[in-house]
Amino acid sequence: METYPQTRWNLSALLEEPRGAPLERALQDIEARTAHFEAARPELKPAIDEEEFLDLVHELEGLHRALRSVAAYADLWFTEDTQNQNALAFKAKMEQLAAHSANRILFFSLWWKDLDDANAARLMRNAGDYTYFLETERMFKPHTLKENEEQIINIKDVNGMGGLMTVYEMITNKYVFKLTVNGTEKTMTRDELGTYVRHPDPAVRAAAYQELFRVYTDDSAVLAQIYANRINDWKAEQVELRDFASPIAARNLENDVPDAAVDTLLDVARENAGIFQRFFKLKAKWLGLSPMRRSDVYAPLAAAETDVPWGDALALVFDSFEKFSPQVAAEARSVFDAGHVDAEIRPGKRGGAFCASILPELPPYVMLNYSGKARDVSVVAHELGHAVHARLAKEHSVFTFHSVLPMAETASVFSEMVLNERMLRETNDVALKRDILARMVDDAYATVMRQAFFALFEKDAHAAIASGATTGEICELYVQNLKTQFGDAIEIQDYFQWEWISIPHIYQTPFYVYAYSFGQLLTLALYRHYRDEGESFKPKFLKILAYGGSASPQHILQEAGIDITSATFWQGGFDVIRGFIDQLEALEA
Repeated sequence: METYPQTRWNLSALLEEPRGAPLERALQDIEARTAHFEAARPELKPAIDEEEFLDLVHELEGLHRALRSVAAYADLWFTEDTQNQNALAFKAKMEQLAAHSANRILFFSLWWKDLDDANAARLMRNAGDYTYFLETERMFKPHTLKENEEQIINIKDVNGMGGLMTVYEMITNKYVFKLTVNGTEKTMTRDELGTYVRHPDPAVRAAAYQELFRVYTDDSAVLAQIYANRINDWKAEQVELRDFASPIAARNLENDVPDAAVDTLLDVARENAGIFQRFFKLKAKWLGLSPMRRSDVYAPLAAAETDVPWGDALALVFDSFEKFSPQVAAEARSVFDAGHVDAEIRPGKRGGAFCASILPELPPYVMLNYSGKARDVSVVAHELGHAVHARLAKEHSVFTFHSVLPMAETASVFSEMVLNERMLRETNDVALKRDILARMVDDAYATVMRQAFFALFEKDAHAAIASGATTGEICELYVQNLKTQFGDAIEIQDYFQWEWISIPHIYQTPFYVYAYSFGQLLTLALYRHYRDEGESFKPKFLKILAYGGSASPQHILQEAGIDITSATFWQGGFDVIRGFIDQLEALEA
């Protein structure tokens, strides 16, 4: 099997060079496309010819493709090293370019949203893959402002909140953490520090969290103020100007998920907090911890964690994918073959992991911070699952190949399940089975319950800050959130009151986090179908992925017999998690 080095990615497929002739050609192309599209403004009349209209949509797609390439290059270059001043300047320049171009072509979106229903239906009659994109544009009609107001917001977002979010990234990605392990002080990034919250020694776990929050709370006044500004800006635009019923409703419409479905998901999550409380009490007994503290939540059951070399991790993931579907494995390898993976750990690089799908035909870009721990193998499977999702949807347009957030976790979480179930099948070692199952529940907690409670905190924080709450009062809200989540199963150390200022998603993309809960619970239900149906399930699952973002989540999932507004459906996901815990208890018998 071909192996791939743990190196950084190659961005040349997006832009040959961020300077000189290659950049000038790209910018001239964008200007030419923008000007040509602008010239079509007089043609936009209710009685416009259907073919002429679709030609305009195709032109719009071409402009979006050109803009996405340079914008993605800017974002990914900055991700490589958030302290790189050249990358930062280029990112700012491309954001200004995107905002300027968006304002010049804004007239089309506003005209389309304002068009009468009969003509809109006529123009979409043969729109093919553009149909869902056009439908979703019109969903925002009640929340759309006048052209000059929308243009002002575009400029404001780039120079205001967008710039502030870049500052947040620059501040937090510059942080350096120090931790003493086995008598030796180590200097590390946040991702490296994060591996120690799963250390076998409870003192090391606690020290890792203390160091994380020590560094963040040194800037607590600044970070809390950034968050308050983010929330106030979100409320001003989404609720006061665009007239959404609530701050989260704006995200729900963007995700094309009914408010009722999200409310039901979060209600069911709150009601099922006891499932994980039960798990933590069992874990405390197995580990001999009394009390079990918040810093012990991810404590491993195994006495020591085996390091997994990069090559071995890839072999395990690729082989697991191959056993499920050779097509899935081939699509995952295509990302490496294109040189689109950055897996190094280095100072200044953005923490965490992600998959960026830019253009339908282009293998996505995958960022990892691979440190060799067992959980990192699951992260590789997870992010490659995202990449596979995009590759399977590559026949769609640039507007419709990328799934909406709640569906975006389907392939990634399923890929982790394939990997974990494979490891469970192939071992008779009870201790190893217990460790794998415990990690599966740990990950389910991190992806389902933790993210749902983050969303619940966001709802409370947005309301509180809008009413003038202080930073101290937001800390109290967060502590109450933790107490509801953990009940009497976990003792919460005082310094966890600051955890919220260290969560990038609530800054960068308000209410993003419930998509993780949605995706995990959905995937658990789908995986249960896979175990019941076997090979006959695979074409159904691949069809769900191949939809990409070309239909609403409700439409895609109704074909699989799933009702996302039903509490029973979401409860089914929690029942699968309860089954994992039952298996763990059975191993103890």
